[in-house]
Amino acid sequence: MKVRVKLFAVARQLAGRDELELSLPAGATIGELRHALGEQSPELASLAQHAMFAVGTEYADDRTTIPENADLACIPPVSGG
Repeated sequence: MKVRVKLFAVARQLAGRDELELSLPAGATIGELRHALGEQSPELASLAQHAMFAVGTEYADDRTTIPENADLACIPPVSGG
């Protein structure tokens, strides 16, 4: 299945765009998405290991299955004060 992942903050800067499209097998998980994102965009590999992912409006862990046509977001860690 094809998925589109919206990128925010430093992820957007590193990729040079605000969205990526990836091919994943049907029934793929966020953990598989994390791995595929790093393979397709090596500049995001390290960041993808620490980023949060959302499916729709809910945060998802690595075991979460990605449904067809889901809205996905990669949310990098933030710091500040």
